[in-house]
Amino acid sequence: MSKIIISCAVTGSIHTPSMSPHLPVTADQIAQQAVDAAKAGATVLHLHARDPLNGRPSSDPAHWAGFLSRIKLGCDAIINMTTGGSAVMTMEQRLAAPLQARPELCSLNMGSMNFALYPMLGKGRDWLHEWEEPFLRNSDDLVFKNTPRDIEAVLQLMGADRGARFEFECYDVSHLYMLKHFQDRGLVQGPIFLQFVMGVLGGIAAEPEHLIHLKTTADRLFGDGYLWSVLAAGRKQMAMAAMAAGMGGHVRVGLEDNLYISQGVLAPSNAAQVEKVREIVEHLGRVVASPDEARVLLGTKGAAQVAF
Repeated sequence: MSKIIISCAVTGSIHTPSMSPHLPVTADQIAQQAVDAAKAGATVLHLHARDPLNGRPSSDPAHWAGFLSRIKLGCDAIINMTTGGSAVMTMEQRLAAPLQARPELCSLNMGSMNFALYPMLGKGRDWLHEWEEPFLRNSDDLVFKNTPRDIEAVLQLMGADRGARFEFECYDVSHLYMLKHFQDRGLVQGPIFLQFVMGVLGGIAAEPEHLIHLKTTADRLFGDGYLWSVLAAGRKQMAMAAMAAGMGGHVRVGLEDNLYISQGVLAPSNAAQVEKVREIVEHLGRVVASPDEARVLLGTKGAAQVAF
């Protein structure tokens, strides 16, 4: 089989610090965990930033600057900056750091959706920050806005103007059709890198039949001009990764998507999840792509062309 790209989502906009003491929040923690994940086999590092004083997701370029250069110096993994940020950020906020940093790769969400996190309240928690519990509770009225105008703006500002490639985050089948729309308009060029995001309430569930449907639809829309990867938020993370690897796709793990390494056991680090999924994919006969091999597969501009 072809080389497999392992992406690691190091710290995200969804999970809150009190849910796991191992989720990196400060610049030191994010940098160390990212480098460790790369050393464990992560080809791509998907990154968000947080305010170290209160743990909130942050769009402040100063918070990003605390770890971007350190990660680049510590490993050769491809750095993938979010343009999704948090569902409560404006598009201007979400793009503030990527516009300055000019990364090789950035994520792009392909549609607006409900983003319901409140089921997490069903488990007893000791909250570290006063904003955490109300944020989750109010997610029953949370819309993650990614309109066609938003998508076009990111394609222009990050892609055409700054040479970034994209990880197109597709939370449902409709998002594939939105991507095809932009390809037909000439705003998206191959190779296309799809990330099937499964298991978020408001998007498609993490079920095998849904993955087959997503893959079949992508085949019909994009032919052989695309690469695809799977992330499953929550407990089906590794099972869906194994299925994707067996089907010839790529995989994503990380504490943004799942705080556990096995049932009821918190993952001690992002690297631990990378090590586990690497063992799974290698047992299936896949060979993990090096960052330079992935740069060729994804058509990125190279690490020398970023601004950090």
